[in-house]
Amino acid sequence: MFGLGAGELLIILVFALVFIGPKKLPELAKSLGKGLREFQRAKDDLMDHINHPNVESNNAPEYAVEDKKSDEIHQDASSDQSEVADKNNQEKNV
Repeated sequence: MFGLGAGELLIILVFALVFIGPKKLPELAKSLGKGLREFQRAKDDLMDHINHPNVESNNAPEYAVEDKKSDEIHQDASSDQSEVADKNNQEKNV
């Protein structure tokens, strides 16, 4: 792994334990693992998209779902505004 032997890895882990501390080291390792997992997932999604551009994946990014929700909210707000404008016009005519 990266040209490091068992001895070098042990020295790095001992220094990490000394400088970071035994309480923070598990938290750091957990967050590092989550970050690497998310990076791997993003890389796999990109490779799937490149290798199969016409196939829609089931793993659609969350921001695409949020965009659809915001579009629906925008349409609802637009229709509400037009309804209010219509009511105001009718009240002016009366």
